[in-house]
Amino acid sequence: MTTPSPKSILVPEIPRGETIAAPHYAHINQLLVLDELTGLCGGNSVERKIYIPLNKTAPCVRLLNATHQIGCHSSISGDTGVIHVVEKEEDLQWVLTDGPNPPYMVLLEGALFTRKVMEKLKGSTSRIAGLAVSLAKPSPAAGFSPSVQCPNDGFGLYSNSYGPEFAHCRDIQWNYLGDGLAYEDFSFPIFLLEDENETNVIKQCYRDHNLSQNGSAPVFPLCAMQLFSHMHAVLSTVTCMRRSSIQSTFSINPEIVCDPLSDYNVWSMLKPINTSGTLEPDDKVVVVATQLDSRSFFWNVAPGAESAVASFVTQLAAAEALYKAPDVATLPRNVMFVFFQGETFDYIGSSRMVYDMERGKFPVQLENIDSFVELRQVALRESLELWMHTDPVSQKNKSVQSQVEHLLTALEESGAGVPTVILRRLNQSQPLPPSSLQRFLRARNISGVVLTDHATVFHNRYYHSIYDTAENINVSYPGQQSPEEDLDFVTDTAKALADVATVLGRALYQLAGGTNFRDTIQADPHTVTRLLYGFLVRANNSWFQSILRQDLRSYLGDQGPLQHYIAVSSPTNTTYVVQYALANLTGKVVDLTREQCQDPSKVPSENKDLYEYMWVQGPLNSNGTERLPYCVRSTARLVRAVSPAFELGQWGSTEYSTWTESRWKDIRARIFLIASKELELITLAVGFGVLVCSLVITYCINAKADVLFIAPREPGSVSF
Repeated sequence: MTTPSPKSILVPEIPRGETIAAPHYAHINQLLVLDELTGLCGGNSVERKIYIPLNKTAPCVRLLNATHQIGCHSSISGDTGVIHVVEKEEDLQWVLTDGPNPPYMVLLEGALFTRKVMEKLKGSTSRIAGLAVSLAKPSPAAGFSPSVQCPNDGFGLYSNSYGPEFAHCRDIQWNYLGDGLAYEDFSFPIFLLEDENETNVIKQCYRDHNLSQNGSAPVFPLCAMQLFSHMHAVLSTVTCMRRSSIQSTFSINPEIVCDPLSDYNVWSMLKPINTSGTLEPDDKVVVVATQLDSRSFFWNVAPGAESAVASFVTQLAAAEALYKAPDVATLPRNVMFVFFQGETFDYIGSSRMVYDMERGKFPVQLENIDSFVELRQVALRESLELWMHTDPVSQKNKSVQSQVEHLLTALEESGAGVPTVILRRLNQSQPLPPSSLQRFLRARNISGVVLTDHATVFHNRYYHSIYDTAENINVSYPGQQSPEEDLDFVTDTAKALADVATVLGRALYQLAGGTNFRDTIQADPHTVTRLLYGFLVRANNSWFQSILRQDLRSYLGDQGPLQHYIAVSSPTNTTYVVQYALANLTGKVVDLTREQCQDPSKVPSENKDLYEYMWVQGPLNSNGTERLPYCVRSTARLVRAVSPAFELGQWGSTEYSTWTESRWKDIRARIFLIASKELELITLAVGFGVLVCSLVITYCINAKADVLFIAPREPGSVSF
């Protein structure tokens, strides 16, 4: 049984006397051993009577970069406090000054989880043990973004030496609602309560035990909460990586205290290329890119509907549409689809790809890039407008300006046949929004454009927050439908994103040199709606199950959507599902057995340097009793997305991302009743007294054992 905190109610154990070391009483020892085992087996049931575990929570964890630590942590034994529910800002008075039983564990309504309130709580750490935040329903009308106003500042294109007038978002604070809360460091644990039922249980416990009557202090026992989220890393990435390195060098069992944020980028080619080498300099490639990851204040809660999902779903649909064009195999230029991981944390994925391209570690080199098209937040268009952002500094070069003009013209011509998408140019004096293109432009002047639903500041009022969900991009379903019916229900958002995917697919076809079939390229709204449902509503659906390997099915979870945090254990759920979705949408089903699919080198007609082979579960048969697996051949591959700073050992780098995540041993939350200090002292004194009495009695019994326990005489002859 887990040892309760000093504030929890302890159930004193009845002291056991010493066993008698005499052969005639061996059966007594056996009974005592059985009794001891029974007590051990019953320990968990005692714990269940004391504690109510909170199973559906998400912690705030500690992240570190080259100079700072952010996030939250608890003491090594967890932090305990009396629960106080804060439903309006005036309720803070009890926690901060008036309450007689500090420290307090604050149950904060989601609408009050703001920087203003958190600064008050942060300034009173002696009275605050921790924080539990409930979800606001509906989402805060004014918006909520715990990110910063200038995302990835210092790691993009603009600096004091390149476009200084645009550095540090001087021209536009893109995420104008950002309050930077997720980049603060808190000395107490903060948990998100994801289950409304658990939140109600806590509130009921508070009402039953902690609610003061007529302003008087509540009477013990009181309802308390304990949060465990002790973090091992401190100060910065430089410090924690140095500690881990020393441990790895000199210890047989090293204790690693932090890990770099890392995962894999997903990429594929319209026409297969030999991945064992590199392209010739004259081979030109059109790159279309987007990001896979998002984040929020809480660990692995990153719905990212607008900040990530809508864009990569649109790109997947565009890829499917383009692959269906009859003459893609003969186009003069190739097209590369890239889905970057870790872009939220100072462009991890794109900076790593550029790094590999510069060193010849990736099949496509920087000089092979003909043009670059990127999707960033495209689901919240106003008046049907899609804005084309370009870099004004690189266009001072006439050659680059001419190439950018050609790129914009191709997009406008492709959009002319889709009346529901209106492409708009921006003033050439406006900088690029936060985007992966910035990392490529740092290395080489290329023609590039970023497509967004916003001309200046983000339309997304929940950027990098727990509220950037399906509802944020207006994805909803009629009531009384089954999950399978929802999966195939084409929403208005799906239709709108399919139109954007159509424009993108046609533009890519034209940029690749195609002329004959541009206007026949059409994205499928049914594909888009299935992808949106899977990534934002229910990942464990029949379609996602059918396109994955059997051993990856657990990655879909139970009933909810996928989360898109990059994490440290990779590939993440999102990465695998996107790779397999891309393979199934753009690949070809080939007639190979399972063994051949898993080892295509045994088949003379197949080439693993050109293609990736995947044996997937397939759909259920007509009886619904077993699956019909098949082999998919595609160009969808994974490539490592970890910051070059860790490969170079430059943990304090200002050129590359240095984000790491602290390790921990135990993350959990529970509630229980605590007694008053007086009762705890009385319990301790009584327990100590019982212990002393037991020792005295035991000593006396041992001292008089020869008198108290006289062995019976052996029977003998009797004389009369």
